[in-house]
Amino acid sequence: MLEIPESKTIGIQAGSTLAKKRILDVITATSPHKFAFYNGDPEDYAKLLAGREIKSANGHGMFVDLHCDDDISIIIGEGTNVRYYSSFEQRPEKHQLLIVFDDGSCVAFTIAMYGLIWACRGVFDNPYHKVSLESISPLDNAFDESCFDRIVENTTKNISMKALLATEQRIPGVGNGVLQDILFNAGIHPRQKKSALTDSRKGQLFSSLKSTLKKMTDMGGRDTEKDLFGHAGGYKTLLSKNTLNNPCPGCGGTIKKEPYLGGAVYFCPVCQKL
Repeated sequence: MLEIPESKTIGIQAGSTLAKKRILDVITATSPHKFAFYNGDPEDYAKLLAGREIKSANGHGMFVDLHCDDDISIIIGEGTNVRYYSSFEQRPEKHQLLIVFDDGSCVAFTIAMYGLIWACRGVFDNPYHKVSLESISPLDNAFDESCFDRIVENTTKNISMKALLATEQRIPGVGNGVLQDILFNAGIHPRQKKSALTDSRKGQLFSSLKSTLKKMTDMGGRDTEKDLFGHAGGYKTLLSKNTLNNPCPGCGGTIKKEPYLGGAVYFCPVCQKL
């Protein structure tokens, strides 16, 4: 899933790799997916995109925007995987969209569970995308403790830490994936209520949010996700599907996995006491 470390990484990679490439052809899904969401009819994408040149790319929140000339953008969100193939590599047989460039290279968009692939001219009228563009990222210096305090204060006292950080896009691009290590590094249980959060613990959570996301991004994303070239990120997750059977990195105890709020949470019952 695209979260801040991956959207930033792929945005940077796409900006340097795809800039000045001109779109030769657009091939619609060879493997249709009922949870692939497009902007209008994807059959019209070829008419909109053919001949356009990629100018820049921007990763923010759970989105990556590819900006073309003529005020046209290609936007991917959350569950969409994007992979670049050079002219020497074999293109994938199955995809939800394939964009071919005039130098023979291409980018393939694929979706496992659900995902967004939007092509549009001008500003895309989507509330989540708009909020993501307008919000201050935890990676920015402007996201300070007072900014975090305002987010926390604008929630009910019984909200859990997972719900506070990873729902309602209060912090765009922070989801159930990056949440695990953020909470572990802060020593906070995913089910802990805000009402039990002391000022000291809130400060630890803010610090962990900033430092964990920065480390994940600096290392090219998490090892549970792939970048533009199909490589796993360099950040080794502490709590994830990759480490489920490993001992806790803090105390050596047993990591637990439980379903919670529509997804799995990983935690150490010793280091993250509820």
